[in-house]
Amino acid sequence: MYFCFMIDIGSLRALARIEQHGSVIAAAEAMGFSPSAVSQQVKKLEKEAGFAVLERRGRGVLLTERGLALAAYGRRILAELEELQSTLLADPAKPSGSLKITSFSTACRGLVGPLLARLEQSGAALSVAVLAEDPREAVARVANGEADLGLVHNWNSVPLVIPEHLTLEWLCEDVADLLVHRGHPLAQRREVEPAELVDERWISTPAGAICNEALLRIFADLGRVPDIRVYDPDFATHIALVEQGVAVALVPRLGRPALPSGIAAVPVVNPVQARQVGLVHRRTMTASPGIRHVAGLLREIAASEPGVSGPSLSEPALSGPAEP
Repeated sequence: MYFCFMIDIGSLRALARIEQHGSVIAAAEAMGFSPSAVSQQVKKLEKEAGFAVLERRGRGVLLTERGLALAAYGRRILAELEELQSTLLADPAKPSGSLKITSFSTACRGLVGPLLARLEQSGAALSVAVLAEDPREAVARVANGEADLGLVHNWNSVPLVIPEHLTLEWLCEDVADLLVHRGHPLAQRREVEPAELVDERWISTPAGAICNEALLRIFADLGRVPDIRVYDPDFATHIALVEQGVAVALVPRLGRPALPSGIAAVPVVNPVQARQVGLVHRRTMTASPGIRHVAGLLREIAASEPGVSGPSLSEPALSGPAEP
């Protein structure tokens, strides 16, 4: 422990980020610093430790054997420090400080928007910053310490991998409907099955996105590939093109605006198309008053969100009640 106190925490954090991201430049971008500032942190660390932690390899750098060992110790020290700050050094009765949340776009509309409104109305001393991105990137950002909370989704056909040092709590189940123009032959149906959709023209989220993979999986057992004519990341665009009668779309209910009168929403069955919506954070932050307060509000908002239901996957909730 004496050795640890001789090492600057900021320098340890810089080394850990270099190991995570593979370069000084990428680490600097993740930390919000300049590459020269991160390099200075590394030089300071090498001076304090008495040995080199990086070595040049071509145009990049690699951690030395001792550098790797120091980075491993650093990650453990930083995790313990984070846990200390979120427990003993925090007032459980007064959630305060700043939180970075990363969320997929429909959850930004359906969950994060109402969350921010409630925090504003309550006068809580919590500052929240939000970044919208795909669940895979959200998980990575929370795992690397670049965000505190991540709202993610997991389709019943596309599993989402969660690292062991993260905690996952399911908040709700979000069903996706087939959207068709009112003049479409399927518009009056109560439900449809995948086999009835193989000849449709689709609009989809971009290739590789989780929602795109979910659409592809619908037809996997039929030996077909959907005829995707348009790729766009925004479900608002999907709705607009359906209204124009040029494509059909699979659009989740969470955060979905009221549909135009020219569009019909038809449930898909066998199987039902649904995704689980959940919240991830690092286990070291479980007792954080801010995390607990925000998680409690998100549970309440998810329970009251029209068109979604309670979680159907068995996962533990964050320990303890939400703070008032």
